[in-house]
Amino acid sequence: MATATQRRLGRGTYVGYALGSLATGTFGTVPGLLLLYFLTDTLGVAAGIAGVTVLIPKLWDVIWNPLVGGWSDRTQTRWGARRPWMLAGALILPLFFVAMFAAPLALSAGAAALWTGVAFLVAAAAYALFQVPYVSMPAEMTDDYQERTTIVSFRIVALTVGILAAGALAPVLVDSAGGGRAGYLWMAVAIALFMLVSMLAAVVGTRKAPRTTRPTGAGSLLTAIRVARKNPWFLRLWGTFVVQALATAATLAAIPYFATYILGNEKSTTLLFAGLVAPAIVVMPLWTRYARRVGKKHAYVAASLLYAAASLLMVLGRVVPTAVVLLFVVLAGVGYSGMQLFPLAMLPDTVEADEARAGVRRSGLLTGLWTAGETAAFAVGPALVGLLLAVFGFVSREGTDVVEQSSTATTGILLAFSVLPAIAMLLSLLALRRYDLSAERLAAVVEEAGTGTGIAPVEEQTP
Repeated sequence: MATATQRRLGRGTYVGYALGSLATGTFGTVPGLLLLYFLTDTLGVAAGIAGVTVLIPKLWDVIWNPLVGGWSDRTQTRWGARRPWMLAGALILPLFFVAMFAAPLALSAGAAALWTGVAFLVAAAAYALFQVPYVSMPAEMTDDYQERTTIVSFRIVALTVGILAAGALAPVLVDSAGGGRAGYLWMAVAIALFMLVSMLAAVVGTRKAPRTTRPTGAGSLLTAIRVARKNPWFLRLWGTFVVQALATAATLAAIPYFATYILGNEKSTTLLFAGLVAPAIVVMPLWTRYARRVGKKHAYVAASLLYAAASLLMVLGRVVPTAVVLLFVVLAGVGYSGMQLFPLAMLPDTVEADEARAGVRRSGLLTGLWTAGETAAFAVGPALVGLLLAVFGFVSREGTDVVEQSSTATTGILLAFSVLPAIAMLLSLLALRRYDLSAERLAAVVEEAGTGTGIAPVEEQTP
């Protein structure tokens, strides 16, 4: 039966909300795919230093994102709680995204790394201003368990298009402008404009979305952790998601190195990336149907295991034809599409469970912790790739001439692209074993909270 909330929603709201994911997919992809490679193979930054450069700015997000979530929870304006913050992020992020790839020529490799790191920090902070409130919205748009999957499905389609378009086109844009610093700068300007339009479209497109947010306690990392500890479903899902984000971030960061030094063709970066992301366009509806039969959790596990198996097969990259490698990547992509869909469809369920128990909505606070973990993982993944490359003797380059790497260095690249993501993916599923928030279980939690039986409310935490 449709609820009152449901009746206020329409396809226009679904699409308007989803458009923002064109930008979130882009920013989540392009730095992860190209920034480490830009530092080592254009600016000449040592692999270890490059890894630290992409890591530190994102670690700040662990503190910053819950703050943003708490602020957006308490914001009350005629434009709603979330949209003013989304607008601020939309206006700031594109400027500093361009700055990430605009280090002055006069700077040394170390100074260029510092410039890039500072720009990345500000860009990531601006991204949180948009992303944290944005991710909070599905829990407030509807109280229907299945409709949340529909909303998220629209978003995932847009997210997939954004990831595919940005990830596939970014290397092409770099090459079209002659490569090197100029190529990366041209790419950054084009991508920044794309993100700006996408984010502004979401701000406008969600103007009719329900505004159900109520004021809560102050947001902070410690507060978010206290709240999350009282919500075992959120905590288990979050743990799985964060480790999987690390795995996929490592895969993305390793793609250009694998293309250049294992396949021997830098332009294969686009092909490998498309093979990883494009399957989602076809299989996303299939994953949705499968989840309706077996449940979101079981479908999520199946997708994760497929990604892990395909990643492990890619360790054969030096001895099998490129076509076979591409097949492995496509199989990973089928799993990746499910890994994009299910955690985001399950997150609003955990938020509703929290609200039922606590008697107050804290979606911004929880999604702030969610995105903090995601952004930290997106940094740790490339950092681990950089560390592996440094340990295995990878030689950085400045300019466009490819450096001959030792067999030990190429082994490090191979491990970063295959074994590292596979191990992380398998470890991630340990946290999901006891997750049991099915539709029936969620209904029981809500009913128990409404009648005052079974589950005691969670006290609101303040610093």
